[in-house]
Amino acid sequence: MEMNTRLQVEHPITEEITGVDIVQEQIRIAAGLPLRYKQEEISCRGFAMEFRINAEDPKNDFLPSFGRITRYFAAGGPGTRTDSAIYTGYNLPPYYDSLCAKLVVWAPTWEDLLKRANRALHDISVYGIKTTIPYHLEILKSPDFQSGSFDTSFVEDHPDLVNYSVRRPPRELAAVIAAAIVAHRGL
Repeated sequence: MEMNTRLQVEHPITEEITGVDIVQEQIRIAAGLPLRYKQEEISCRGFAMEFRINAEDPKNDFLPSFGRITRYFAAGGPGTRTDSAIYTGYNLPPYYDSLCAKLVVWAPTWEDLLKRANRALHDISVYGIKTTIPYHLEILKSPDFQSGSFDTSFVEDHPDLVNYSVRRPPRELAAVIAAAIVAHRGL
């Protein structure tokens, strides 16, 4: 049996489905205060999913992709939580874990969770480095994943998921062209 005396990186999942701020409770305990909940008072509601937005290249055997983040936008909205310390201009060093952000999504049903997760992954943007965002989007498209038919061997059993397109959507190209025109004209 394993025992960890620290919070797991996935603790926001528990927080989202129970409504209990585990970090706050841990701080209260450290201050000598009692827990504010009894186990029988805690219930689970809905579904939650966590996406580790890593500085890695899924198309290249998940090799690290460190460097300067040229632009960063966090996802937000109902049922969406982004935990991160990165920002536009941040230099992601090669000496540490490749985690850039944790994107946590909650919804009352599995179907709603898939929709919210898809929206949130399209909303979060990290430019200047390669990330796992497009890979997560491919996972969400998988019929096996959508049906809930998956286990811990899902990634190993679906090596084709790294065959996603790296072409930028037309809306991004239009935004870049518009920004270049504005910059050129000094507007």
